[in-house]
Amino acid sequence: MQALRLYAGPTARRHIERHGLAPSDIGVIPAAAGGPKGLMLGPLDRFIFGRWLAQSAQPVDLVGASIGAWRMATACMPHAVAGFEALEHGYIHGDMKAPPGRKLPPPEQVSATFADNLRAMFEGHVPDILSHPRYRLHVMTTRGRHLLGREGRWRTAAGYLGAGMTNLASRAAMGAWLERVVFSAPHDGALPPLPFGTRDYRTHRATLTADNFYPALQASGSIPFMLKAVHDIPGAPRGAYWDGGITDYHLHLDYLASHSIAAHAHQISAGAEKTSEPEVPPSSPGLVLYPHFQQAVVPGWLDKPLRRRHRATPFLDGMLLLAPNPDWVNTLPGAKLPDRTDFQHLSHPERVRAWTIAVQAANQLADEFEAWLARPDPARLLSL
Repeated sequence: MQALRLYAGPTARRHIERHGLAPSDIGVIPAAAGGPKGLMLGPLDRFIFGRWLAQSAQPVDLVGASIGAWRMATACMPHAVAGFEALEHGYIHGDMKAPPGRKLPPPEQVSATFADNLRAMFEGHVPDILSHPRYRLHVMTTRGRHLLGREGRWRTAAGYLGAGMTNLASRAAMGAWLERVVFSAPHDGALPPLPFGTRDYRTHRATLTADNFYPALQASGSIPFMLKAVHDIPGAPRGAYWDGGITDYHLHLDYLASHSIAAHAHQISAGAEKTSEPEVPPSSPGLVLYPHFQQAVVPGWLDKPLRRRHRATPFLDGMLLLAPNPDWVNTLPGAKLPDRTDFQHLSHPERVRAWTIAVQAANQLADEFEAWLARPDPARLLSL
């Protein structure tokens, strides 16, 4: 059974039909929130960053939320493959025992453990991550506004109830409660351009520095009510910061905006007339390569039950998405990907065993992608 499915937007499909796919074609790699599901992408991460992209020299923007931010920061480490292996081992074998009478540990305990794990993972590597010669790291966080400007038991609950109700009307309207804050590693001493447009949702930017690296990464994975919010991150607007997946769960971002700007500049320099559907030119940010754990690219965490927002949009036209075949997923322990419910339903040894088996099986995803790259058959491409 094939483990890997490949989904392509129309621009990505045209490019692959004409040219195949080379590492130099890639300009952006997103990495979604999703907790333990991200473990299944470890073998793909090790192949892509350890072997495939090493064959090219172009800059690549890495955009991550929550576990995705942790993965993309790992990709910027000097020895990324060893970093991915350490991340995988630590996540699988970590154990937080809940106090007597509780099914889950309290948010204070989870946040403290998360902070310790980040330090253990990245201590001594932050300068290299921030100054990587090729990779430009963008960490997605969610900042509360007004009632959600500070964390509190009742105000947080009321604020997220209000955000959820507003989100039913539109994502843009939810910006009254929550805004997207992107922490970007500097390039040549300044903020680099974002690889996506921001007109879709209220957005603020901040420079990712040695002073705010840990709080920004901690905030990007701070799930409301499960972890404590991170307050007043240095170099960013004051307030409470939570998981970047709340505003950008699967990073359904306007990547087309950056493509269009670069395509227009390329056509002007080449003396060509602008076309409505340009092929990705050499000067563009490139295609979006997205190792993901499912086909749907859900915009925000509160959009999970809103199936109408799970469909692809023109934002994703330049994307090649890699995801597990649902029939293959059914062969994994529990007939599913690892997820947070395993902490409640499995003992620690049972969870370690199930996750280890699943992650070992995920090597098939990387093997199949490597085989497809050797002969990129467009017939394998499904529509997003």
